[in-house]
Amino acid sequence: MTASSTRRTTAAHSRLAAVGAIAVAGALLLTGCGDQTKGKSNDSVSSGAKSSAPLADKLPKDIRSKGVIEVGSDIAYAPVEFKDSSGKAVGLDPDLADALGKQLGVKLEFKNGTFDALITGLRSNRYDIAMSAMTDNKNRQEGVDPDTGKKVGEGVDFVDYLTAGVSIYTRKGDTQGITSWSDLCGKKIAVERGTVSEDLAKQEAKKCPSSKKLTIEAFDDDQQSQTRLRSGGVDAASSDFPVAAYAVKTSGGGKDFQIVGDQVEAAPYGIAVSKSKTQLRDALQAAMNAIIKSGEYQKILQKWGAEDGAVKESVINGGK
Repeated sequence: MTASSTRRTTAAHSRLAAVGAIAVAGALLLTGCGDQTKGKSNDSVSSGAKSSAPLADKLPKDIRSKGVIEVGSDIAYAPVEFKDSSGKAVGLDPDLADALGKQLGVKLEFKNGTFDALITGLRSNRYDIAMSAMTDNKNRQEGVDPDTGKKVGEGVDFVDYLTAGVSIYTRKGDTQGITSWSDLCGKKIAVERGTVSEDLAKQEAKKCPSSKKLTIEAFDDDQQSQTRLRSGGVDAASSDFPVAAYAVKTSGGGKDFQIVGDQVEAAPYGIAVSKSKTQLRDALQAAMNAIIKSGEYQKILQKWGAEDGAVKESVINGGK
């Protein structure tokens, strides 16, 4: 091999070595950039998820994985929850549930059931929670039958979110002289089974003399109770004030019913949660307080005419 060819070979080797070094350096640089870009992307996604559902990490892992909180509800209690013409659950509770879901990063899915079976459904894990204009009281917290005072099952915890009393209403212009619960002796009243209205009616019935018994007709839902009153089958009906007021306003274009007397037994509505599910309970409370703080809660209450029952803070088991 000549000196000239040796120089060309050496020069070629040098050029190849230089190219290889540049290639390696470029690959390392690209790899480094790739890692940085990937890190930034993950940070961005994580930040976005936290921003869109700021309280998602408060939920139990199984609920987060499922992406759904199943809600037991008696969906026939307008304006708190009822079905629109398409069969969709609408009203105060569904709107609040949607707002809670955005905070928690899950969907709250309503499942219809009779009111008096909702807590039983919680005990059997048919539902994750019950949200159905349910009054938070000690009997329900402790699983006690209000008639006998005996424990009938596991109690529940409540995440309180509204205050409401109980009202009596009659056919419009036909009050039968009823202005309060003490005027019901000798009358017939329609109520929804398992409600505070039924409890109050039973308490009042015990006070009536045998010659003027109070007859109580209990139905599976409030719509049946209203139908019974509208037809003249009973003298009065009772339900929570927001529901009674909505019925008075809307039934027959406002010509069917009227409220008599004042609402009584004002108490908190609560979302019922099994006592064993404290993490879910606390996550719901945090979400409720978040929408109260943001003002979204007040807008929803105003939409459904329930702003008078607004609370400043959600508490656990505030009922007595």
